[in-house]
Amino acid sequence: MIRATWRKSAIGYAEEIRAGVQALGFRKLNQTRELPDNESVRGALKKLNFLISVEGETWKPPVRARYKIWRKRSNKKHARGH
Repeated sequence: MIRATWRKSAIGYAEEIRAGVQALGFRKLNQTRELPDNESVRGALKKLNFLISVEGETWKPPVRARYKIWRKRSNKKHARGH
């Protein structure tokens, strides 16, 4: 058996990510579940490793700002006097 804990919310992620969390049987954040140790469960946990931690492995939360695309502010607003 594998003990897994849902650590980070799936809000803002793709529908398939949210469906994967639900398919593993998680209902609440910080919930811990004992899952069977087979290839399909291990594959799902590997795909969701940024949201779910597995006991015995280190979990590092994702850094969202690293992926943010910085854009130049529009000049239209400044041209109107704002």
